[in-house]
Amino acid sequence: AGGRALSGRRVLIDAGPGTPDGLRCDVDGNLWCGWGMGDDALDGVMVFNPDGRPIGRIRLPERCANLCFGGRHRNRLFMAASQSLYALYVEVQGCAGG
Repeated sequence: AGGRALSGRRVLIDAGPGTPDGLRCDVDGNLWCGWGMGDDALDGVMVFNPDGRPIGRIRLPERCANLCFGGRHRNRLFMAASQSLYALYVEVQGCAGG
């Protein structure tokens, strides 16, 4: 009661046979998604531009359940997978708070 309803709803990405899990944005507005639960070849991280077009992929040997940007400049991507934790320096800065 008294709240506002969201409007202009649209589908940003089509996950197809995979399943996104854990989402973060970078300062350029790209969406970084942990990925898995489909074909093993999909395991890792998918990156989508603000229009929802896939622009990058990080392959991992297991499903990625969650991720976050960290480090002094927020340019290190930490990926929590099924049984391991991975870290990778990337060429973009994550948004503050995630």
